[in-house]
Amino acid sequence: MVIKSSITILFENPFWIGLYERIYDNQYEVCKITFGAEPKDYEVYDFLLQNWHKLKFSPAVKVDRSDERKINPKRMQREINSQLQNKGIGTKAQQALKLQHEQSKLNSKLQKRENKEAEKERQFTLRQEKKKAKHKGR
Repeated sequence: MVIKSSITILFENPFWIGLYERIYDNQYEVCKITFGAEPKDYEVYDFLLQNWHKLKFSPAVKVDRSDERKINPKRMQREINSQLQNKGIGTKAQQALKLQHEQSKLNSKLQKRENKEAEKERQFTLRQEKKKAKHKGR
C-alpha cells in the first residue's frame, strides 16, 4: 500500500490557492484550498491540522503503481528545484478537479430538479384541497 501526499501553493489571480494531492492505495485525489493573502508555511500547516476533516477531495482517479527506490540526494534536490520552478497545475490535478466540479454540478442539478418536483406536488395538493373546500361550500 502506497500513501503519499503533497501540497503545492500557487498564485491564481487574485488569490493564493493550495493544491493538496494525495495518493492512497493507487487512488489519486486532489483538493483545492483557497487562501487570501500569501500564506506562511506555519499557516498552511495549521490550516491542514485544523481543517483536515472539512476538506472535500475530488473523486478518486486510478494511478499506475510506480516502485519507490532510493534517490540520490543531489538528484532529489534538482527535482525539488524543478518543481519549485514549475508554475501551474499538473494534468492529473486538473482532471481530478474537473471531475469534482462536474459531479458537484450534477448533484446540484439533481437537487434543483427534486426541489422543483416537490414544489409542483405541493402546489397541486394545495389546489386540490382548495377545490374540495369550495365544493363543500366553505
